[in-house]
Amino acid sequence: MAVLCRGRHRWKNISSLRVWTRSLTGQYDYDLVVIGGGSGGLACSKEAAGLGLKVAVLDYVEPSVRGTKWGLGGTCVNVGCIPKKLMHQAALLGTAVKHARKYGWQISGPVYHDWATMAEAVQNHVKSLNWGHRVQLQDKKVTYLNMKGSLVDEHTVKGLTKAGKETVLTAKNIVIATGGRPKYPTNIPGAMEHGLTSDDIFWLKKSPGKTLVVGASYVALECAGFLTGVGLDTTVMVRSIALRGFDQQMAGLVTDYMEAYGTKFAWKCVPKRLDKLSSGALRVTWTDTQTGNEHEDTYDSVLWAVGCEELCRGRGSEWSMLHHHGDSVSTASVSCPPRKCQKSHLGVSCGVNRIPVPSCSSVSSPLELFLPAGHMLLLLFSNLRVLYNDLTFIFILRPTSVQVF
Repeated sequence: MAVLCRGRHRWKNISSLRVWTRSLTGQYDYDLVVIGGGSGGLACSKEAAGLGLKVAVLDYVEPSVRGTKWGLGGTCVNVGCIPKKLMHQAALLGTAVKHARKYGWQISGPVYHDWATMAEAVQNHVKSLNWGHRVQLQDKKVTYLNMKGSLVDEHTVKGLTKAGKETVLTAKNIVIATGGRPKYPTNIPGAMEHGLTSDDIFWLKKSPGKTLVVGASYVALECAGFLTGVGLDTTVMVRSIALRGFDQQMAGLVTDYMEAYGTKFAWKCVPKRLDKLSSGALRVTWTDTQTGNEHEDTYDSVLWAVGCEELCRGRGSEWSMLHHHGDSVSTASVSCPPRKCQKSHLGVSCGVNRIPVPSCSSVSSPLELFLPAGHMLLLLFSNLRVLYNDLTFIFILRPTSVQVF
């Protein structure tokens, strides 16, 4: 034990000497260190390397409450856009098969869906993308480190491996692109012990069965949509309105279509507790906020889709925020902004992995004019494809009008 303590003390002394020496010489290990290997972090690192900079990326995935973990690529690749679209494709194929007989296709026997087969195919595809991202970083001469990064000072990052080994890196510039993770409600007994989130649903080996989706964000509705599509009994519990912050006329069309397609909705309801029965089923108790009455039902799975929390907290980001100057950020570091940004700056933000921009006024081009929900978003560029409320339009600027296709 004494030898171990002396070893740790010696490491700290060496690290302190290294940082002190670097501050005197002005020499760094890297031109840029990126903390986070999601969509934003990977794009940033590869682009910087393409411009001739020496770059390192630190990425580490903390297992979810249920123990789910994944590889390089962030939310979009592993537990977001990619697996979600593949599972929606599975649902669409099922619908096509159901109607195929009417169009002359001879299908013998009943058609049913096997979750395990789909899950294996989706997970194998995601793993191939993980490997692809590692190869791309290698091709771009970007150093990939499977470590959890945190800021020591404005030019120093500490990396921590799963085994607990610490490594100190110095860089002229540091970017924090850690994204976020789904959160559990803290005021509902049994929520964390028995529920799951979008971090888990795509990596389940067995079918979730009869599912209650709590929340009405786009994550909740997307998950409920493909669960219904593959033939599962699915209910969405909505506290107030669906797709808050989105155009409510469009939100109404979405939920009306989902109901017609088979998804059930429990409107104006708030879950109260979640209990696991001896049979393994989950008994959910909730309150109807309109009548005040209490109800309960049993489900095989409960999926919480009640928002996400940023991951830059606890990584030294409080220190880095001191380097904000008005509407700009010093080149020393970029940190999560104090507000949640739901707009897309200079491109489409994928899932929750994005490189934060403090404010629109710090973006010089293109000129962005954000109007109230339901109005047109004008980007003063010709033939520019943009994402607005998850719907894609092409805006072509004319001298006298804007044409929307």
